[in-house]
Amino acid sequence: MTAPHAPFRTPVTLRWSDLDALNHVNNARYLTFLEQARIEWLQGIGDAWVSDEAGPVVASATLNFKAPITYPADIFVELFAEKLGTSSVVIGHRIVAADGTLHCDGQVVVVWIDRRSGRPTPLPDGVRRAAETLLPA
Repeated sequence: MTAPHAPFRTPVTLRWSDLDALNHVNNARYLTFLEQARIEWLQGIGDAWVSDEAGPVVASATLNFKAPITYPADIFVELFAEKLGTSSVVIGHRIVAADGTLHCDGQVVVVWIDRRSGRPTPLPDGVRRAAETLLPA
């Protein structure tokens, strides 16, 4: 999976606790990095994206591990939209090093749900507009 462009990019600060005994970033931490990037993107859209009535949940996550991340490293998460639905957005992602090494790619499906019923609810307008800017040209 190659991002045609990556309109949202954020640095990841590696912590000692991210590492395993081989000095590699533990694979489970990649999900944390992706979650943090999504939250940073959502907080930066300028509109409400979560409320007492509705909020996002991860419906699925796919990670394709390409190369281990060893400490120390300058790492970035890149996000882009692959598909917009009525209540969901498919967010493509890449974890890359400053030197261009691709460490991971994949996608996460995020669905907005009604908190009381647990059923899908339409994407907030601000999320839809922001995700449209992440779609490939």
